[in-house]
Amino acid sequence: MRFRAPGVLLAAALLASLATMAEGAPTPVIAGPPEVIATAGRTSTAATRHRRRTRRRLPPPGGVYARNAILLDPTTGEVLFEKNSSRSVPIASLTKLMTAMVFLEQKPDLTREVEVTQTELSGAGHTQLRRGEHVPLGELLHMSLMCSDNVATRVIARESGLPGSDFIARMNRKAVELGLTGSRFTEFTGLDEHNVSTASDVARLLHAAANEPLIQQITTTRSYEFRTARRWHAINNTNRLLYSRYEIMGGKTGFILEAGYCFATWVRTDGRDLIAVVLGAPTNATRFADAVRLLQKAQAPPVTQSQP
Repeated sequence: MRFRAPGVLLAAALLASLATMAEGAPTPVIAGPPEVIATAGRTSTAATRHRRRTRRRLPPPGGVYARNAILLDPTTGEVLFEKNSSRSVPIASLTKLMTAMVFLEQKPDLTREVEVTQTELSGAGHTQLRRGEHVPLGELLHMSLMCSDNVATRVIARESGLPGSDFIARMNRKAVELGLTGSRFTEFTGLDEHNVSTASDVARLLHAAANEPLIQQITTTRSYEFRTARRWHAINNTNRLLYSRYEIMGGKTGFILEAGYCFATWVRTDGRDLIAVVLGAPTNATRFADAVRLLQKAQAPPVTQSQP
């Protein structure tokens, strides 16, 4: 058996000590056979990863991941929470709330069938509609508001009786009438990042739109089916809160890369109306979780100070 010189052992201990200092924190000494030491190391690493994952899952200060948000009581106008709520940002398909209001102002015959053309299909993204298909205007309005179908939205704007430029001008005049000072519209669907608004303006927009009985009815419908001469269409609402415990009075989702995930909802809970808007959330699920956290803030009982 060979024995190491004391000087060699001392040098090895010194190097280990320096390596520990380079990591920034002392490493606890673990005594025992090699298999026990290895297991302890794995457990420590797993615990560290778990702590890191837990930290990432916690909501940020203020409770929402979205870049812009607001929670307000539409009856009193009281703002219960806000985060960059006056900053104008792209709002994606939340635009369709304004499009629907301007469309309905023209008193259209919702039973009239109109043709889908290649003009509406070009660059519009996913749709169930096909070129040459004839669809009643009322069914297209459902597709626009429930599943954010851009083709359907373009068709109802085309068939409104207003030229496209006049329709957009009317959207902007309507914004002024509603006091939406941070809002500007350049097209009908929200695909253009230059359609901008603020969280505060969107809350007012949703309140005005959902006060229209037909818009409220459509935006609170979970699923809808209809048939054209070609085939059946089945559409589902993208608002996940329709499957929650809240009574939904209206809502709309939206997404483009420049806007992030957007969501506006009007709920009635415990006899109180609340509107929550989140803009620029990082994921589809996050926008709904952010909205729920805001609603829970309003429902939380006030913290009372204990008397000495």
